[in-house]
Amino acid sequence: MADHSAEFGIPCSNLLKTYGMEVVTLEKDGSKVLSEVKRFQPDVLIMDAFMPKVDALGVLKQLRGVEKTARPVCMVLSKSDNRLLEGELMKAGADYYFLRPVELEVVAERIFQFTGREMTGGRRKEQGSLVTDAEIELMVTEMIHQLGVPAHIKGYQYLRTSIILSLKDPEYVGAITKLLYPTVAKLHATTSSRVERAIRHAIEVAWDRGDIEVLNACFGYTIHSTRGKPTNSEFIALIADKLRLRLKVA
Repeated sequence: MADHSAEFGIPCSNLLKTYGMEVVTLEKDGSKVLSEVKRFQPDVLIMDAFMPKVDALGVLKQLRGVEKTARPVCMVLSKSDNRLLEGELMKAGADYYFLRPVELEVVAERIFQFTGREMTGGRRKEQGSLVTDAEIELMVTEMIHQLGVPAHIKGYQYLRTSIILSLKDPEYVGAITKLLYPTVAKLHATTSSRVERAIRHAIEVAWDRGDIEVLNACFGYTIHSTRGKPTNSEFIALIADKLRLRLKVA
């Protein structure tokens, strides 16, 4: 993966590893991509359309000489919704074109789809197996990091606990004041009112400092200028629901 940024490369790498994949990340540099492809002979290559020295189009053209059995599945990411660019990349040998922002789970799904392998390990368990608490905590942590909630504020811990509780038991979302806040407060040795205020502050910080594209991809209509920030219950319910669908926790 030609991306080792904290915004995409690292969280995406962490997600793919939970599915049992080996992931090598490097900086966005087309010449290094070519040398590392020869070195590691990966099954899949993920890169940006625009990179210094050699762009994705140049990388794809140079990979044409590689034997088909040794050539990786090539996936290209771009913020540009340009059909001409997409067409050129596909003609040059790209197997899939992602338009940023893209959900990390979708990247994993496409890898399994294009490599023809079963999507069984990691977060999507085989039927009858259980998702561990550690996996749930990791996924929730990655999600709130992506949304821009800083780890040093109190609301971060309260929000993570709230989402985990709601993910395991949807009843918490329907009784956020009577059940969720008191439970979180007890776990963190504080009061319900402080939990409520700290979570509200964490959401405000995410909205003020977070990546608007990531927020928009996750919340859609919720961040429309006329709607403003979501309420605590909206935020917790939506994140818990999205993660529940991914983890298949019921």
